[in-house]
Amino acid sequence: MKLQFDSSQDYQLDAVRAVVDVFRGQPLQSGGAETVFQQEGSSLNFNDHSVGNQLVVAEKQLLANVREVQARQQLSQSATLARTTFEKDSQQHVIPLNLTVEMETGTGKTYTYLRTIYELHQHYGFHKFVVVVPSVAIREGVLKNLEITHEHFQTLYGQVPINFSSYDSSRLGILRNYSASDTLQVLVMNIDAFTKDSNIINTKRETGVRPIEYLQRVRPVVIVDEPQNMETDVRRAALANLNPLCLLRYSATHKHLYDLVYSLNPVQAYDRGLVKQIVVDGITGGTNHNAAFVELQAIVPGKQTLAAKLRFFENGKTGVKQVEKRLKPGDDLFTLSNGRDAYQEGFVLNEIDAAAGLVRFSGGLVVHLGASQGASTEDVLKFQVKQTVLHHFRRVKQLRPRGIKVLSLFFIDRVANYRGTNEAGFPMLGKLGVWFEEAFQEYASQPEYQGLIPYAASQVHAGYFSQDKKGVKDTNGTTKVDDDTYNLIMKDKERLLSQAEPVQFIFSHSALREGWDNPNVFQICTLSEAKTALRKRQEIGRGLRLPVDAAGQRVQDKSLNLLTVVANESYESFARALQAEIEEETGVKFEERIKNAREVASIQLTKELTPEACPLFFEVWSRIQHKTRYRVQYSSVDLVREAVEELRDFTRVPLTGSAKLMSETAYLTMGERTGVQATQQTATASQLPAANFAIPDVYAYIQQRVDVTRQTIFEILKQSERYDELEINPQLFLDQVVRVLQQKLNKLLVAGVQYERLLTQQHDLHIFADEERGAFQSNLFAVDVYPEKTLYNYAYVESDTERAFVRDLEANEAVKFFFKLPRGFKIPTPVGHYVPDWVVLLEADGPVYFVAEIKLALDEQRREVENLKIQCGQKHFALFATEAVYYDVVATVPEMLDKIKSRSRIATVN
Repeated sequence: MKLQFDSSQDYQLDAVRAVVDVFRGQPLQSGGAETVFQQEGSSLNFNDHSVGNQLVVAEKQLLANVREVQARQQLSQSATLARTTFEKDSQQHVIPLNLTVEMETGTGKTYTYLRTIYELHQHYGFHKFVVVVPSVAIREGVLKNLEITHEHFQTLYGQVPINFSSYDSSRLGILRNYSASDTLQVLVMNIDAFTKDSNIINTKRETGVRPIEYLQRVRPVVIVDEPQNMETDVRRAALANLNPLCLLRYSATHKHLYDLVYSLNPVQAYDRGLVKQIVVDGITGGTNHNAAFVELQAIVPGKQTLAAKLRFFENGKTGVKQVEKRLKPGDDLFTLSNGRDAYQEGFVLNEIDAAAGLVRFSGGLVVHLGASQGASTEDVLKFQVKQTVLHHFRRVKQLRPRGIKVLSLFFIDRVANYRGTNEAGFPMLGKLGVWFEEAFQEYASQPEYQGLIPYAASQVHAGYFSQDKKGVKDTNGTTKVDDDTYNLIMKDKERLLSQAEPVQFIFSHSALREGWDNPNVFQICTLSEAKTALRKRQEIGRGLRLPVDAAGQRVQDKSLNLLTVVANESYESFARALQAEIEEETGVKFEERIKNAREVASIQLTKELTPEACPLFFEVWSRIQHKTRYRVQYSSVDLVREAVEELRDFTRVPLTGSAKLMSETAYLTMGERTGVQATQQTATASQLPAANFAIPDVYAYIQQRVDVTRQTIFEILKQSERYDELEINPQLFLDQVVRVLQQKLNKLLVAGVQYERLLTQQHDLHIFADEERGAFQSNLFAVDVYPEKTLYNYAYVESDTERAFVRDLEANEAVKFFFKLPRGFKIPTPVGHYVPDWVVLLEADGPVYFVAEIKLALDEQRREVENLKIQCGQKHFALFATEAVYYDVVATVPEMLDKIKSRSRIATVN
């Protein structure tokens, strides 16, 4: 397994660009800046060669840049730069620039700041970077990310020489090499390695040098990973003591925002499908039907006496069910439950105490308001394990055919509960391990899952725990003995993603809560014998990242990307606590986004897909099953004309007061072969060393993003008469050009697209079987009145408009048959594949086969790419018009019928 990385994720590129643009006006240091000054109090000699970073942009310009970036991101604008100053050893420590990037867990925060390193190096020649982390776990995660992204970034940035390493107090020589090297250097450090005066890095060595001075000399760009853990005075002073050129702070949960330049909050990430959707399977005593479960929901005042609203189990006609009833003193749960044995002794309600918020039963049981009494803790834990294994088998059945391996993660609070030793000192499974293997064997032997996971129970699970000379131990993730644990699981990250690796259930102590995640964790189970203070966002953060398939490619299908949390509390309690945490930490609402696992239903075919069993379906399918291909004709002259018109009307790149800090004069030349170039002539009064103006290869930059010729690019830039703006802000101007070019090109491509039916190629019927899946009840419409009119037991709907449309399809007598086109029914277009919504067979003076795209918004209110795909859909289905196939955008069934009548009238006239 080799992970693949997508370099075109717009939200990550926006975050990178937000930081890069703050330094606009900074000249490119092509070979690094050799340090020729001695810091006050430094013990380094002038002979110690160092190559460091220099920031020459004026503070006024930096503030203007920050405000411009914030305006672009629609963030509150800073009045002044958030400079921070600390005093240590009678010296002032100043951090001149503090930039904050907020990115939700699982959206690629580490990838983003690693790419920012390369971009800052490419744009401005910054060579020295330090990544500061709060824990061993996160340190190992950063080093692993540097390793697995190395080839990707080397390809992206032209094999730039780079060295990355981890600070080790026993290998101080790396600091001197770091300081002296003129190549890109990234050093990863744990904050606790340099917070105390007694730390080795802060004490003088035999040479008379304090090792930290090698870092101070080069003014590194310091990236702070999870800075909310570094907001104490001691840790902030330690960061300032690195003498950073600036601090870049990356987290999902900042305590202080300083100068916020980019924000991707949990709601934005969740709604855009950038992380997995959260499903909660709450396990409480009320889940075990064998227990004497009682839950006090409310105390209700009455005219003469109080009543208690209780939830408990009742023997029903079809089995045990959970019910809610009002009880008054003297009521007996044994009688009210229709004689359940669990309530036979001691369950007469004796007292309702409204002041204390509790009820007492005859056997001495006391239940408090909002609490429940039922199964033992062990019963709950055992059921959690079993449910997690069940969810795992269900996901494997769904995802293995798509090449996606499923992992499940168990958090435990005591290692001995998973594995330990017997009296003779031999290793043995603890109760959790025993329960797991029993559950695995039970489900593996069921006909539905038999052979699905071709390994024995003992092969599929493994534990990752810290160990010292005395053996495995319970740890909190901050001790030295955690190193081996994190090294092991981080090195196993890709191996765990391979289908050839049997291990797919991971048991870990709570120490794994931070610093490790795996994209293919689909279940997280928290097993604790007592309620822990672990925050929900920490729990789910280990599994939010989008999964990858066998080729290492990210899976973008939102309906598949679900993280099931098996929690030892009710769904309501978990969802309420998680929503409160998110609101507390981010200030954004997260309501109605967390789903209940008990509300998932299975979409299944109700008919055999044969002409004999389903003649109406095949009557429709025979008319639309053929695939098509397209060709495009457009004029580059039209593209140049339209792009030039748009660019001339576009807002010009602003020229701010310090934009020419780098040079008094710079002139531009343009040639059809050489492209656009800039040459600096003189230095400014700021006494900066002469340097070439950093303008990228214009042709290459645009052609990487838009499929047009160099000649077309040249004509557009020349005729727009705006290429002088390359001198002001090359990045901003080129992004404008790319955006206009792509928009105009897409319109011309769609306008000139022509489709051709492929008579020998049809969509395969298996795409309908692939639509069998689990979905939430809130996204389903049960087709149970006239099930013969469609293929599935449920219709998947994505809006209230679509739900109403399907309801009317089922009820309308003119509709004989209907079905939603599966995701595998892809129509190729120049702007990406397109899948229409519904196909309807109607009787309207003869059979009509209507393909409906369900949209409520007007054309101008829809996204541009939606309109372009709809235009392509019209041209595709026009090939089938002779067979009474119509295609159109509608919002309701009456609107669809009106459009059919209008077309019939037009056809009659013609």
